[in-house]
Amino acid sequence: MRKVWITALTHDEAPTHTLMRTVATYGLGVDGHFWADDLKNMAWAAASEPLESKETVLWVVTGPAESFRSESIRYGLAMLTLLLQGRRGLGFPVAIVPSDGEVAAAQLPTPLRSAEVLALSNPAIGPKLVALASTPVKVPETGYRLGVYAVTGIGTWIEVGPAKGHAWNGALVGVDAGEISAHGVGPAGRLPERAVVEYPMKGLKLQLAGRDLHAWAVKNALSEGESYYVRLTDCPSSILFGAFPEGDDADLFTLQLR
Repeated sequence: MRKVWITALTHDEAPTHTLMRTVATYGLGVDGHFWADDLKNMAWAAASEPLESKETVLWVVTGPAESFRSESIRYGLAMLTLLLQGRRGLGFPVAIVPSDGEVAAAQLPTPLRSAEVLALSNPAIGPKLVALASTPVKVPETGYRLGVYAVTGIGTWIEVGPAKGHAWNGALVGVDAGEISAHGVGPAGRLPERAVVEYPMKGLKLQLAGRDLHAWAVKNALSEGESYYVRLTDCPSSILFGAFPEGDDADLFTLQLR
């Protein structure tokens, strides 16, 4: 059965139950969980398994508008979105449903800016959610792949690599908070058990919009089937990544995570 997964950012059960009943009225299965705001223990990854299920056709995030302004919640949502997009593709539909107040998609972290924002009070919210769950989304061409891994005892890892039809001569990842503590190159789609790095570079200093970034890099040639993996020690507000710059020719990408 096709199912909608609902993430409630607060334990205010009344609006959450209203949303669940609305979804069920239109013939979709519905399940969900209450958000745990615990970055230290990577609690944001708790819903990754049900969201990866092929039965889940739409992810809905609901809560008061104020909860979408919490720095730690924003980071957790951004990381879970990146994890989900890495597994299900950039076209997987996400809806933001504030139970009160207003949320502007353009002011959300980068991974959530393509989400559909719908007020819980909107009388047409049921049909709109059904349409989101049923209509194929045009996937944008990014030029890169990006994935997230949250593994107890190992930590949070970022995977970056070239998109289909592209290749990189080396790779770089920079963060504006904490450090990168380990890196490696391996097959795309899974953390490598063994990794070989060519010309590893650590502790590079970069700047992005006036912010200092700490970066690691390698010179491994990456095809569309290979990725560069880095382990984070903290929760950065932004990351910078892409092919290793050649001279002044830097084709790098940035994501805001808060």
